[in-house]
Amino acid sequence: MTAKVSTIVAPEGSLEVLSQQEVERLRDTSGKGLHDLLRRCALAVLNAGTPTDDSRQVLETYKDFDIQVIQEDRGLMLKLDNAPAGAFVDGRMIRGIREHLSAVLRDIVYVANEIQHGGRFDLDSGEGITNAVFHILRNAGVLHAGELPNLVVCWGGHSISREEYDYAKSVGYQLGLRHLDICTGCGPGAMKGPMKGAHVAHAKQRRRQGRYLGISEPGIIAAEAPNPIVNELVIMPDIEKRLESFLRVAHGILVFPGGVGTTEEILYLLGVLLHPDNQDIPLPVVFTGPASSADYFRQVDRFIRYALGDAAAERYRIIIDDPEAVALAMRDGVQALTQFRRDHDDAFYFNWRLTVPFDFQRPFVPSHEHMAALTLRTDLPVHDLAANLRRAFSGIVAGNVKEAGIRAIDEHGPYRLSAEPGLMAQMDTLLQAFVAQNRMKLPGSHYEPCYVLE
Repeated sequence: MTAKVSTIVAPEGSLEVLSQQEVERLRDTSGKGLHDLLRRCALAVLNAGTPTDDSRQVLETYKDFDIQVIQEDRGLMLKLDNAPAGAFVDGRMIRGIREHLSAVLRDIVYVANEIQHGGRFDLDSGEGITNAVFHILRNAGVLHAGELPNLVVCWGGHSISREEYDYAKSVGYQLGLRHLDICTGCGPGAMKGPMKGAHVAHAKQRRRQGRYLGISEPGIIAAEAPNPIVNELVIMPDIEKRLESFLRVAHGILVFPGGVGTTEEILYLLGVLLHPDNQDIPLPVVFTGPASSADYFRQVDRFIRYALGDAAAERYRIIIDDPEAVALAMRDGVQALTQFRRDHDDAFYFNWRLTVPFDFQRPFVPSHEHMAALTLRTDLPVHDLAANLRRAFSGIVAGNVKEAGIRAIDEHGPYRLSAEPGLMAQMDTLLQAFVAQNRMKLPGSHYEPCYVLE
């Protein structure tokens, strides 16, 4: 039987005070309030470290878990019933998990009050969405004015080999020795490795304020729960705002081996960078992995060149099996970016100059109808094709690990995707390679494809 704990805890680090109206919305179990969203995200944080990437399995294992917000004279308290016992030591919640739980509460309340229902942001316009992203990040306290650029965003799969994980850790170590901070999707695998390596290097350099920023969203957090090194956590309202957040705060981007989620991120990144307005904006991008990952990056590079053209490949470098060379490339790239922003009087902490097309910002609901309707042809403008390919891979991610996507696949069968023959062949080759290399699910899990290419 799964061990569970019931207790009352105080928030740690953020949002210690709520209004009575906010408390009522968080406690409303009618489906109209925020209680279910809080429950799902809180459970994901409390269940961090469990080797599963099936969000529905987590919810079913802890179907009797509940969280209630209690407003007392002395401040806010959280009542937990049947919470995962792994979040506690000797009856006390681990402090890092308590901080993550508080961050979840903070962001859910802020997004509901200020972004979705406050009337301050026009979420039907690109400018409004970018402003919303900025305000969520600022409210979370992750935009640090007055600090020189040094934040490297690291993408990669949660399901990677031990060799790939150790390599990501080595790269993070080399970055940390050069006083670079790390931002990832906050989960395990290639998201944890760079943080762990940088943490050791920061300790050697006596850098006591090292930043390990994790950016997630409600649909993915249960499959990729925050790893324990994350010391700043932000929950964005959807995948599109999460992806925009990465690009707005990044001073450099590293891509480690991964699966469809990593491919989605790559397509988003390149689609934005290929927009004509972004032609001269510097952002160092490096794809890297151990020698055993060379074929993986050849396949990804081949797919990018076929779908988006050789110009897309000019926006990144591929460095294999050389952590120090990766760190030096990032260091030099960040220095060039710093000079560019100085020359143009741009903010260091948020990339306002970057143009993110509205098609990349508009939330995509991966229903069977929407997936089947995607236009996947190489005669589209390159950033339009990148946007549609990103949506296709986002849908596969949903079908693999998100609760709503898994349930939709169970009910209606696999998603159906269609494209012109050459592009379809390239997608099929790439996706089949991900399946063969166990990049779709954690090792030991059987993978049933959630898509059909036709």
